[in-house]
Amino acid sequence: MSAVNDTKLKSVIFLLTGLPSDGDTHLWISIPFCFMYVISIVGNSVILLIVKTDPSLHEPMYIFLSMLAITDLGILISTMPTILGIYLFNSREISLDACLVQLFFIHLLQCIESSVLLLMALDRFIAIYNPLRYAAILTLLRIAKMGLVAVIRAMVIILPLPFLLKRFQYCQANVLSHSYCVHREVMNMACSDITVNIIYRLITKLFQMGLDSLLIFLSYVMILKTVLSIASHEERLRALNTCVSHLCALLLFYIPEISLTVIQSFEKDSLPLLQIVLGYISLLLPPLMNPIVYSVKSKHLRERIIRVFIK
Repeated sequence: MSAVNDTKLKSVIFLLTGLPSDGDTHLWISIPFCFMYVISIVGNSVILLIVKTDPSLHEPMYIFLSMLAITDLGILISTMPTILGIYLFNSREISLDACLVQLFFIHLLQCIESSVLLLMALDRFIAIYNPLRYAAILTLLRIAKMGLVAVIRAMVIILPLPFLLKRFQYCQANVLSHSYCVHREVMNMACSDITVNIIYRLITKLFQMGLDSLLIFLSYVMILKTVLSIASHEERLRALNTCVSHLCALLLFYIPEISLTVIQSFEKDSLPLLQIVLGYISLLLPPLMNPIVYSVKSKHLRERIIRVFIK
C-alpha cells in the first residue's frame, strides 16, 4: 500500500493555466509579458551594476536598493519559465516536485522583499531623525547583518511549506488557475485534511505581511513626527521627498498582495479573472516599476544611469 501511495505521489502532474485565451491569442498575450520581463531584468541589472561600480553610491539607501533589485530579479527568474512557457509554447504541465520548488522560491523571495522594504523604512527614519550619524549607524557590516537576518527569517517561515504539501495525496483534477505555483492553490488540490496548512498559511501571513506592514507604519509615524518638528518648511518638504520612492515601492508591493489575500479569503470562488490579474500584478509589477521609480526620483542615480548609456 505504501509503494502504491509513493508511486501515486510521484506521478502527480499539475496543469497551469493563466489568462483565458485560445492558442491563437497566446502569442499576442506573450508579447507584453516578454516586454515586461526584458525591461524588468535590464532595469534591475543596471541598478545593481551602477551601485556596484560607482563608489559614490556605496551608501545605505543604495545598498538597500540593490537588495531590493536582487530580490526582484529572483522573483522574475522564478516565474519566467512557467509563465512564458504557457504563452509561448503552450507548456502547461508541471510535476509536483517542480511545483513545490517554484512556490518555495516565490514565497521566500516575497518574504525577503517585505523584510527589505521594512529595512528601507528604517533607513529613511534614521536618515531623517539623525542625519549626522546616519553613515555611522548604518555601516556596511550592520547592513549585511540585517540582510542576513531577513534571509534567515524568510527561510524559517517558508521552508516548512513544501514539506507540508509533499505529505498530501492529490487525487482530483489538478488544474491551477495561475501560470505558476503558489501554496494556497496547491493546498486546495489535496484530497486530505489541510487544516494544518490553513493555520500555517495564516501564521506566515501574520508574520510576513502583518508584522512588516505594522512596523513600516510605525516607522512612518515616527518619520512624520520628526519632520513636523523641523522648523523650515523647505527642509520638511526635502525630508519627505526622500521617502517618495520608498512609498511608491510599498504601494506597488502591498496593495496587490493585500487585495489578492482579501479576495481569496472572502470571495474564494468568485472573480477568478481578477484573482489571476492581481496575481500577475503582485509578482511582476514591483520588479518592473521599482527601478523606474528610483531612477526618476533619485537625481544622483539618474545621472549615473544617463552617463552609462551615453558612454
